[in-house]
Amino acid sequence: MLDKEILQYKVGGLLYMPAFQKNIVQKISENRMPRLNSAAFCLEDSIQDSSLDEAEKSLQSILRELESLENLPLIFVRIRSPRHLEIFHEEIGSRSKILTGYILPKVDMSNVSAFIQVAKSINVERPIYIMPTLESSRVANLLTRRTEILSLKQALDEVKSIVLNVRVGVNDFCKLYGLRRNINQTIYDIGIVRDVLIDILNVFAAEYVISGSVWNYFSGKFWANGLKRELELDKANGFIGKTAIHPAQLPIIFDSMKVSQTDLNDAKILLDWKSTTHGVMKSSDGSRMNEVKCHLNWARRIKILSEIYGVTQ
Repeated sequence: MLDKEILQYKVGGLLYMPAFQKNIVQKISENRMPRLNSAAFCLEDSIQDSSLDEAEKSLQSILRELESLENLPLIFVRIRSPRHLEIFHEEIGSRSKILTGYILPKVDMSNVSAFIQVAKSINVERPIYIMPTLESSRVANLLTRRTEILSLKQALDEVKSIVLNVRVGVNDFCKLYGLRRNINQTIYDIGIVRDVLIDILNVFAAEYVISGSVWNYFSGKFWANGLKRELELDKANGFIGKTAIHPAQLPIIFDSMKVSQTDLNDAKILLDWKSTTHGVMKSSDGSRMNEVKCHLNWARRIKILSEIYGVTQ
């Protein structure tokens, strides 16, 4: 089992799929989805209420078949509610040897205590991680946002050791206002949603890995260009990784998480600082300043990302 500090960065591009995705076992065994770091089987919005029992039976079979494979991605299940988490884990999740954890939907102060209580109860024999998703109107609405996000941070700090990522649901935020970005826009062009994301980063990013939002395009002209632009802005603002809805998106997300050789060289300098008198030094290529007191956390992140995703050519 990898240390959480490493594991939280390995989530990377998280591929979402309905729990009915029965061909996933064959695709993974045949390595037909390059750069698949992590996979999420959804039992929430992608499944009709009347089909939930059938979806759970399908997922139980999938998890059992995946156990026979090697080099698996991290495996997560998106459940519906605290009670659903409790029931699913007791009946199915606790019997799976490959389950990394659960994605918790629409987490806010109305349900976070219940989620935390269940999460504590299922962490007995080995770590079962949770990834809360912030996507409700209480998080988005300016009248409640500040109190809501600060309170959520305080609540989740109680179980910080098992919170692998904090995720954001921008489609839910867009839905609240009847908005949808087109292929030429990034989420940062949608000001009312961008402001929500920046506030979440402001509160959480210093202590948690915050994953970037879903990009809804995966076919036709220019979709990859739009994804690359948004990934650049994700990185600049502090998001790490991204939700993927199609395997075609995974290699692009993976490549975006590679580090430059200059960044890696500077990170090594910062992590192995020699001077006992100076706190600043030119970068390895002489183009910028490294300041050990300011850039040490950045350096640790760069080193971990380089070990997982490599260095850009």
